[in-house]
Amino acid sequence: MKIITHTCSDCGTVVSANELEDRRVTKCPGLDCEAVLRFSDLPERDREHFLDNRERYRL
Repeated sequence: MKIITHTCSDCGTVVSANELEDRRVTKCPGLDCEAVLRFSDLPERDREHFLDNRERYRL
């Protein structure tokens, strides 16, 4: 299994791909951060890998 994450460019908080995929658009969970994170922020290759192997990435 490959660990896929995204780092908020505003505060550095790391968010997992499965959280982004589940919500597609979400407010950054970082303390006092108002950034909006999207599943589409992940590189295309990571999005494809995640979607092709979704059953392996359950919460």
